[in-house]
Amino acid sequence: VQVVESGGGLVQPGGSLRLSCAASGFTFSTRYDMGWYRQAPGNERELVASITGGGGSTIYADSVKGRFTISRDNAKNTVFLQMNSLKPEDTAVYFCRAVRTPYGIVYWGKGTLVTVSS
Repeated sequence: VQVVESGGGLVQPGGSLRLSCAASGFTFSTRYDMGWYRQAPGNERELVASITGGGGSTIYADSVKGRFTISRDNAKNTVFLQMNSLKPEDTAVYFCRAVRTPYGIVYWGKGTLVTVSS
């Protein structure tokens, strides 16, 4: 079972990035809630956004509301995080998490680095 993030990089303030999380080794279905988390140096890992298995419900951290959008394509086993109007404080390693419901089994990716700097 694997979840693998991609799409990180260096971007200027105000720019955009789209992160992808590809899942393998399990059936990426409505039974898996997906989430994006981030961890900046010296900080704890925090929730950025999450989406239920069917995609019908999303949650966002207050700091990213209106700028980030989480979505999923179950047919392609992929979840996305569209990040717009990026700020230097968005700099962090971004992690993808899959949770098998209702059992609470959790899978984490290894993360992708996003750096927002001029």
